[in-house]
Formats: sequence, structure tokens, C-alpha cells
Amino acid sequence: MFTGIIEAVGEIVALEPKGGDLRVRVASGGLDLADVQLGDSIATNGVCLTVVALPGDGYWADVSVETLDNTTLRNWRLGQPVNLEKALTPTTRLGGHLVSGHVDGVGEVISRHTDARSERFRLRAPKALAKYIAHKGSITVDGTSLTVNAVDGDEFELNIVPHTLEKTVMGTYKAGAAVNLEVDLLARYLERLLLGDKAAEPSAAGGISMAFLAEHGYHRGQ
Repeated sequence: MFTGIIEAVGEIVALEPKGGDLRVRVASGGLDLADVQLGDSIATNGVCLTVVALPGDGYWADVSVETLDNTTLRNWRLGQPVNLEKALTPTTRLGGHLVSGHVDGVGEVISRHTDARSERFRLRAPKALAKYIAHKGSITVDGTSLTVNAVDGDEFELNIVPHTLEKTVMGTYKAGAAVNLEVDLLARYLERLLLGDKAAEPSAAGGISMAFLAEHGYHRGQ
């Protein structure tokens, strides 16, 4: 688990095809790896990666086909900056929200403009994730815990202060950029809980239908 508070910005320094998937080497920049061991997890642009080697200036991680298919990692390039966060410990200050590092989908930066000293971003999420994104709720973008400032269908807005722009990769975002999205864990669990006993039925795998909500007294606009 992670908090979504970025500890350092690293860099992709090697991408090696390996047995049908990929091995990636990340230069850790200012991230302190003194307490990191083989098998530990590091969120890399929001993707939970397992450390398989520690060369001294960073780490190597194996990337499965599943991860390549469902994150921006398939488009990473040498020299690309990436957000880094080590897994939380029992004494970690939870400054963001609980983040699993399991990316739900790839979103797109639609626009960016200056708003006083902040930058306002508009992003589009995959339609299947739109129901989990709420005004003033939490969302993780490339591993960064952020507050949603507005929602319009499958698009949402973020107001990013100068500190976050400086300490994460968000300062590099332009319109058209692809980003890893992870929705709030509580929203996913709530959806499943509302299914009750129907969660055990195969048809429940895709989520709650409007018919089910209507049957249980939930209606649009509530």
C-alpha cells in the first residue's frame, strides 16, 4: 500500500524485453533506498513494481504482460521522468489516501491552463471508471494522490499547486498525455457491498446495473 505522496522523481534508464514481457531499470534520483530490499514494492508512476535487483543507483523490476496491457508503462521511453514512492510502513504519515498501486485504467490530459499560482488540468477517464470519480473525492494520477475539483461525465478537473508541480512529473504534462489512474478503493468496495448476495453471481462481475439500483430504492440524482 502507498499514500500517493510522491517521495522523489526518478528516471527510466533501461527497458529490456524478457521472455515476452519486460524488465525495467529505474534510476531512483533522491529516493533513499537504504531500507529497500529485494521483493519490496515501489510505486513507479502509480504502478506497484517489485524490486528484483538493486544496482546501487536505483532498482530493476519485472513487468508482466497484464501490466503492459493496462498501464502507460507500454509507452515508457528512456530518459522519461517517473514519480516514485516506497510502500508505506505502520509509522508512515498518511498525507494522501490509501493507494494500492494497481492501476485501474489509462486516462488522458485534455487541457491545462494557469489559475493564479496553480495549474488547472482537465482529464478524461475511461468511461468504465467515471462512476468512481466524485467531486472533492480522491483519485491517483501517475501515483500522485489528488483531490477532484469538478466532474463532468467522464472528464474531471484538478487544481495543482506549485509544490506538486515541482515535486512530481505533473509539470511535464501536456494535452494528449496518457496517465495512469487509480480510483478510490472505498468506491470500489462500496459498489461490491451494495450487490449483497448477488455479488456471488457471475453477472455481478461487471458492477451494479441500474435495474439493481432501482430495485433497491436507489435512483439517478440521489
